[in-house]
Amino acid sequence: MLIVACIKQVPDTTQVKIDPVTNTLVREGIPFIMNPYDTHALAAALQLKDQFGCRVAVLSMGPPNAEATLRKALSAGVDRAILLSDRVFGGADTLATSKVLAAAITKLNDEVEPVGLVLCGKQTIDGDTAQVGPGIAVRLGYQQLTLVDKVEELDMAARTLVVSRKLEGRHERVQSPLPAMLTVVRELNRPRYPTVPMRLAAETAAVEVWNNEVLKLDPQTIGLKGSPTWVSKIFSPERDKGEIVGNGLADPEGTVDLLLEKLMEKDLLPL
Repeated sequence: MLIVACIKQVPDTTQVKIDPVTNTLVREGIPFIMNPYDTHALAAALQLKDQFGCRVAVLSMGPPNAEATLRKALSAGVDRAILLSDRVFGGADTLATSKVLAAAITKLNDEVEPVGLVLCGKQTIDGDTAQVGPGIAVRLGYQQLTLVDKVEELDMAARTLVVSRKLEGRHERVQSPLPAMLTVVRELNRPRYPTVPMRLAAETAAVEVWNNEVLKLDPQTIGLKGSPTWVSKIFSPERDKGEIVGNGLADPEGTVDLLLEKLMEKDLLPL
């Protein structure tokens, strides 16, 4: 069984700045990282590989420099890394992105090995939509299990799995047939760190590049042309000035009481 992990190269949002004049992202000098939620999806795929002997392929759609993120996945131990990169893929919203990723997964399933699981982070830190994983599942006709914080069972013979989903105020235990698409949360695991030999090997390992000549998708349905979503404006919201509360260390108990009172006044704490 083949497990596919979908990862994305994203700007490090801890260093992102907004131009106060144009209200656009300042991209110059911003480092790129693997989407943090995707690191947990990748780790889950590799844990299942260790436990059940599955093969793991990793997909990423992005510009040529996203190869660096795929090499990080190779250094962690994946079997195959594929970059989906073509100018016609550019400017894609979540609808068009899920179409390209689903097409690549279908190609792997039909030509390489049956895909049993697709793993994605619950969302990306640059878009925060949480739509791509479910979009892939819908296009492929896979079961979709979102917000997974534990993979409890995987029965390769019966082709079923049991997972725990982290919902608001509760957990849900779900059994599902395979193939399935999982979006995962940080609590699922701790990402593994590659050894020095694995990092060195990843530097010369093959990263495949699939363009639209490989996937053969209608250019009108992908990239900017296939994206009905338009971002009209990016801006920094206005912030109220902060307020100094209490007398600090001179009266710590009184300061805490006053702080709690003000938080409750603003409905930031339950009464």
